[in-house]
Amino acid sequence: MEALSSLYPDSLHVRMVGLKAADDDSIWAFARQHDFVIVSKDSDFYQRSLLFGFPPKVVWIRRGNCSTETIAQILREHHPDLASFHRDKRHAYLVVT
Repeated sequence: MEALSSLYPDSLHVRMVGLKAADDDSIWAFARQHDFVIVSKDSDFYQRSLLFGFPPKVVWIRRGNCSTETIAQILREHHPDLASFHRDKRHAYLVVT
């Protein structure tokens, strides 16, 4: 997270809030309660957003096996898209590759 803190200063990893081993329901509820956007490579949160809408919003990083640095690079490259998505009141999810 430190690598992205200048772009996403209020971001938290699930492990930072005691949810590393939590199920999707718990993560979803936490994100909803605290107005977080869920960023995940897991399609489960994307599918959940299709079923339930938002909040919370979901960013699905649609990429196969890759390094943490690759994920960080994707989030850097898509920062303008994510900022716009966060302000958008109409869409529940954003897919980035």
